[in-house]
Amino acid sequence: MPSRPPNGKAVPGFRNRTDTIMATDPQQQHARTETDVPSAEAPENGTDTGPDAGSRPRRPATTGTLPDRRALAEAFVRLCDVVARLRSPEGCPWDRAQTLETIKPFTLEETYELLEAIDSGDDAAIVEELGDVLLQVVLDAQIGRDEGRFDILDVIRTLTEKLIRRHPHVFGDQQADSPQAVMRHWDRVKSREKEKQRRSIMDGLPAELPQLARAARIAERAARVGYDFPHREMLFDKLREELDELATELFGSPEIPHVPASVDVEPTPDVHLTDPTVRERVESELGDVLFVLANIARRWGINPEEALRKSNRKFESRVRFIEEQLRARGKDIREASLIEMEDLYQQGKRRGR
Repeated sequence: MPSRPPNGKAVPGFRNRTDTIMATDPQQQHARTETDVPSAEAPENGTDTGPDAGSRPRRPATTGTLPDRRALAEAFVRLCDVVARLRSPEGCPWDRAQTLETIKPFTLEETYELLEAIDSGDDAAIVEELGDVLLQVVLDAQIGRDEGRFDILDVIRTLTEKLIRRHPHVFGDQQADSPQAVMRHWDRVKSREKEKQRRSIMDGLPAELPQLARAARIAERAARVGYDFPHREMLFDKLREELDELATELFGSPEIPHVPASVDVEPTPDVHLTDPTVRERVESELGDVLFVLANIARRWGINPEEALRKSNRKFESRVRFIEEQLRARGKDIREASLIEMEDLYQQGKRRGR
């Protein structure tokens, strides 16, 4: 669910005697007393956990500990109660209209917004976006309950039991002294759980997984059973081989024409491939190049999807810098020359944009 539904009003903190909850029309807003919605007490240390949480001093770092259990339980019940009320007959028309299918795009959107918040390092933004992702889980579970299929208790219990089963080195008597050993335990237990559902080590990957990430994941699964290059440096020899094959399809031979990168030349219009057979061969070879690049990233512990996402954001930021600088000169980017834009691009790069 978006943080604010169409024409809706964000859920306030429920700290006063009465508060409004979201409605699609101001005339539909209704008041609730604090007896309607459980109100979580403030944490014992008095730290605010609301929208401005990022502005407060950070708590002392601790590992493997919970917040105050009573406050945690009350806060979670309160959240579930708010979502249930939104889905109730007297709740929000937008929330009542949602199904597991219609909510899917928002789940994906909120996940990417969380990634951006994590990249920003802004704790307040991370708290907000984690909340939006948590809302997707609670709302989906409430929809499931409303349809008589499952509820949030099923979700929590299933997850908890799975985590205990797949960590026998923590909750059982097995040993694991490295992340690799942990993954072996995880794969072994998961394989036993899914043996009736999955006939291949490639089964079970989400169909909607971005393809660059999928390339790394399927290669990782093959590597777990020993199907991988013995030395990761060999992947660069494989990359050269795939680039030669791509060049052969594009230029007729493995030799790539040497054209120095420069902006001080007349542009040559691109001519797209029109022959379906040639296009399919080039697409296949380009895919092989991308697959090898994803595996190079995997062998050095880099997430290729994350690497590409950061490069995209970096390029976008530098183009925005070009626009800002040109705007300050009273000029539109569409009026600038390639040389002028490249000069500003390099300026942005030097400034760390």
